[in-house]
Amino acid sequence: MKKRLSKTFLVSLLLAGSLHAEEVPSPLPPLPSPQQVAWQQMETYAFVHFGLNTFTDQEWGYGDVPLDKFNPTDLDCEQWVRTFVESGMKGVILTAKHHDGFCLWPTKYTDYSVRNTPYLDGKGDIVGQLAEACRKYGLKLGLYLSPWDRHQAFYGTSLYPEYYVLQMEELLSDYGDIFEVWLDGANGGNGWYGGAKEERKIDRRTYYNYPRIIETIHRLQPKAIIFSDGGPGCRWVGNESGIASTTNWAFLRKDDVYPGYPQFRELGPGHADGDTWMPAECDVSIRPGWFYHKGEDGKVKTPEQLVDIYYSSVGRNATMLLNFPVDRTGRINPIDSANAVAFRGRIKQELSHNLLPRRKAETDGCFETYKVLQSGESLEVKLTSKTKLNRLLLQEYIPLGQRVKAFRIEWHDGKAWQAIDAGEETTTIGYKRILRFPTVGTKRLRLTILDSRAPVLLSEVAAFYAPEHGKE
Repeated sequence: MKKRLSKTFLVSLLLAGSLHAEEVPSPLPPLPSPQQVAWQQMETYAFVHFGLNTFTDQEWGYGDVPLDKFNPTDLDCEQWVRTFVESGMKGVILTAKHHDGFCLWPTKYTDYSVRNTPYLDGKGDIVGQLAEACRKYGLKLGLYLSPWDRHQAFYGTSLYPEYYVLQMEELLSDYGDIFEVWLDGANGGNGWYGGAKEERKIDRRTYYNYPRIIETIHRLQPKAIIFSDGGPGCRWVGNESGIASTTNWAFLRKDDVYPGYPQFRELGPGHADGDTWMPAECDVSIRPGWFYHKGEDGKVKTPEQLVDIYYSSVGRNATMLLNFPVDRTGRINPIDSANAVAFRGRIKQELSHNLLPRRKAETDGCFETYKVLQSGESLEVKLTSKTKLNRLLLQEYIPLGQRVKAFRIEWHDGKAWQAIDAGEETTTIGYKRILRFPTVGTKRLRLTILDSRAPVLLSEVAAFYAPEHGKE
């Protein structure tokens, strides 16, 4: 069938009468915005947790830590960014304010910020320093602003949502383009609250006035993707292990899910009947904790573990958000840096050379071209000689919708077709699906669409061999 080129080229063909309108695949909602497509194409990006918790060996600060505790001796945001670039990351999201309420920029709305610490005699601005480093090295910047605040005395009152929006406006106005804004679902509970030292419960769905927050973000940063349990840009995957569901629809029922959604386990596979495009983001820390703890120096995830996470996140139609806990000096630990860089080298080694013969539409390495397959139809690829394979990459052209519900991969042993067992369900594909399987030697490979929502737009098929680390 006809391959799709770019939208612009296709329109020119139609106007010239070279292509019939009925041959153009119809979009199948829900559909992603151009910003959501560009966001998913980033694939991997970094998270940074750094603040007062770093200096008190805590994960969730209570909000009562004295500000003189915060004094990194060798803070170097360029060192962070160089690590991310060398690790193949396309952006970084900084926890500008975690649940303890401490702010890494000199906000004018609270004294509980970096401007009242010994660091640079109160003249530091870590958000600004990171933004400058990102610009220098070509990395995208994202920001995390926790809705919860265990420090503020007025948390739980009608004043706090006003305070939160003012801080959001400050962050999104002063530091250039922001690619993602992170809204954590953990909110409401015990805290210091200006000395009250009590538990404060809020209605997670209504208290913060999320429609106003979302409007503020869209107004100030119209290209930013908004993360929360319910988006509206991308969703939490439902765990902090970096593992996406093997069945992963980029859809949610938008009116059902909100930050702090109690049925978060259903976020993994998404909603097959969802009405809004909401792809999954897999957040995971390179260490057991999100903040730095010296006792975890021997527990940094190995390159092999990070490779497994990549295949279980990016390889299952999600993105991979890898956290780096900055240490008390203000730098990323050399162990973390070395393992992250080695991880990227391993992925590059395993997935750099497509062994399938180049064909227009489905094996040309171009996302904008695709082959149309009907449900029940097969695509066979013939290799020039018997070739070892143990990796397979598939992509759908998601700007026109996610369609595949089930598929099968087979290889020919010279006499008959044999099913490839990747050890996981072969259901959805979406933006990208990567399968690992025991090595086979073959001259023929076959993909069959077993079930789909509509004709499938197959953007890419690629096969690889990883000799050193394949599941032999």
